[in-house]
Amino acid sequence: MSSSGEHHGERHEEQHAGGRRTEAYGSDGSGVRAQLHHRVPDLGALELLLAVARHGSLGAAAREVGITQPAASSRIRSMERQLGVALVDRSPRGSRLTDAGALVTDWARRIVEAAEAFDAGAQALRGRRDSRLRVAASMTIAEYLLPGWLIALRAERPDTAVSLQAGNSAVVAERLLANEADVGFVEGLAVPDGLDGVVVAHDRLVIVAAPSHPWARRRGPLDPAELAATPLVLRERGSGTRQVLDAALSGHGGLARPLLELASTTAVKAAAVSGAGPAVLSELAIAEELASRRLVAIPVEGVELRRDLRAVWPTGHRPTGPARDLLSLTRARPGG
Repeated sequence: MSSSGEHHGERHEEQHAGGRRTEAYGSDGSGVRAQLHHRVPDLGALELLLAVARHGSLGAAAREVGITQPAASSRIRSMERQLGVALVDRSPRGSRLTDAGALVTDWARRIVEAAEAFDAGAQALRGRRDSRLRVAASMTIAEYLLPGWLIALRAERPDTAVSLQAGNSAVVAERLLANEADVGFVEGLAVPDGLDGVVVAHDRLVIVAAPSHPWARRRGPLDPAELAATPLVLRERGSGTRQVLDAALSGHGGLARPLLELASTTAVKAAAVSGAGPAVLSELAIAEELASRRLVAIPVEGVELRRDLRAVWPTGHRPTGPARDLLSLTRARPGG
């Protein structure tokens, strides 16, 4: 008697810690499993066979599925070779299913119906995903750039509900990593750990003061050491603005203890306008105040205060759906 596993088509079972694994042997006894997609015709071929059954004509079936008659004939022959049985009898009067073809057609109908159900379920999942968009953004971007981007997105996706969470760049990173946002926007010097990103806009920090402040009347630019030694109205640690300023002045003695440390661009701007002290703000945030002379820009030499604004997302999970569309809009609009 032959030992187990020597005959064509026999199955061999091995016991593993995780349970049983069953292998189907090939004709050479190699133990290589024949994958299902090599043995079952693809959906396109099955849909063609169903069309032949409906029309009794290979030409009509080819027109229904959008291919030429020679291509349809070739696909049927390929399916017959794959299955090892004749499926269609061809004659001048048309094309008729063989007995085997009628049986395969019944199976094909069930497979195609299951595929249609699968597709409907996948569309429902995409619809649920596309029905909402959670955005996390640092303050300057949330206040001065995102409104325009979101208005443009609404024109393209009117049925997508958008929620916006504003916070500093560190908070944006935390929300993305906790899966509390689909895409984020930050202002720091680099992409936060655990995230990928792309530059979508550029910005510059500006030293500003109320017209009554002595700096507003000076003739020459500030020296970096003088700026570093002066208590300023600043954003909190973790904000992109603070990161850029800390880096710019690290070689000039570092920032003095802040005069005020506030959690929003609006609050910093209001404090500067009131005369509390000089502040550092994005040029995106102060155009109106500079034009009305409620604030005066103070030039400074020897420091780099330009920064990149980035869209970010968890590493390896590039945005899809509405988040992808928003990302594409940021690259096409002013500021990008």
